[in-house]
Amino acid sequence: MTENVKPVSRRKFLEALGIAGFSTAVAAALASPGIAHRVNAEETAEGNHRWVMVIDLSKCIGCQYCVYACRAVNDTAEDMLWNVYTPDRTVTGQIFHMTRPCLHCQDPPCADVCPVHATYQRGDGVVVMDYDRCIGCRYCMVACPYDARRFNYSPRSDVNPYQPEYGVAEIERRPRGVVEKCTFCVHRIDRGLEQGLMPGVDRSATPACVNICPVQARLFGDLNDPESEVAKLIASTPTFKLKEDLGTEPNVYYIPAEGMVIS
Repeated sequence: MTENVKPVSRRKFLEALGIAGFSTAVAAALASPGIAHRVNAEETAEGNHRWVMVIDLSKCIGCQYCVYACRAVNDTAEDMLWNVYTPDRTVTGQIFHMTRPCLHCQDPPCADVCPVHATYQRGDGVVVMDYDRCIGCRYCMVACPYDARRFNYSPRSDVNPYQPEYGVAEIERRPRGVVEKCTFCVHRIDRGLEQGLMPGVDRSATPACVNICPVQARLFGDLNDPESEVAKLIASTPTFKLKEDLGTEPNVYYIPAEGMVIS
């Protein structure tokens, strides 16, 4: 489908920015809504799966193990967290613990605006990055309504303090000049499926943040499988999604904490 698409190099793109001023009109033309993620979804064929995560705020105890495991396995820096923890209070004053990975929207605005298709949505709904294509324009960061993306301003030489206690690096560190984000540990999903394993059931095929939770406040699985734990839970339990009014249709579902009012 996209074999004729030739990604612009980072250097040429930045040169164009300086020479032409890169007007808003031109930017809008390059980032025509809907093109990027639809084209790339056709490039991939991950079967009939739709991977979703359920985060139970009524169970979460705020230990942040999910944050630490993500940092270890995906080798993220302190200021580049893919999984964010924020304590909050209900209207009744009760503390609850909110955590947020990338929400892997079904209609991802970050993919819509990418001019070189570096961000794209796979056939299984996972929104991923092609770091070789990324030109660092950061349009995706502006478009994301969840602040789920981070930009690499500098090369890294730091030692990850969460390795090996919370896991070892399973992917390479991203280079300077690209945007990065949570991938649902897609490397585990793909490797697991190749080995006949089921993400959400077999630990080695399941995101690190889900595996490490000591109270099972995070679940992962295939929503298209009515017999999966996540499908049964979503069908039987009240859930909500963040900023549902935007129409992004996130693939992360939340079970509210006691005292939360969900409209």
